[in-house]
Amino acid sequence: MTNTIDSKDILQNKQSGKIEDYALLVDGDSMEPEFPDQCEVIIHPTNSAYNGAYVFAEVEGVRWFRKYVKDKEGVRLVAVNNMIYPDITLEKLEWKIQGVVVQRKVEDQIKYYKQAAVNGLKVPMLFPR
Repeated sequence: MTNTIDSKDILQNKQSGKIEDYALLVDGDSMEPEFPDQCEVIIHPTNSAYNGAYVFAEVEGVRWFRKYVKDKEGVRLVAVNNMIYPDITLEKLEWKIQGVVVQRKVEDQIKYYKQAAVNGLKVPMLFPR
């Protein structure tokens, strides 16, 4: 099943300036098996996200690493290991995307996460330089 993306489902990037990706170490099992405890992730700083992106977000002053989901049930952050960790429903909360995962490293294995492009619509991943 393929999810389509249209412009109303994308958080648009409104910032500008030079940016640099940064690394974080995953702490905990909430994103397993895709992101095991202690694996390294590379975050691309942006306030843009698309449905299904793995994001670094701040919700009510607390930072979370979760999957961004927007569907008929609403907008929420979802743990991959959702049998243990509940969704964070974003309606009526103060929140913002701080970055999108573009790479992960588990031991010596590297996996890249590419920007979305569906029906010619590309999600912005870089700020204008």
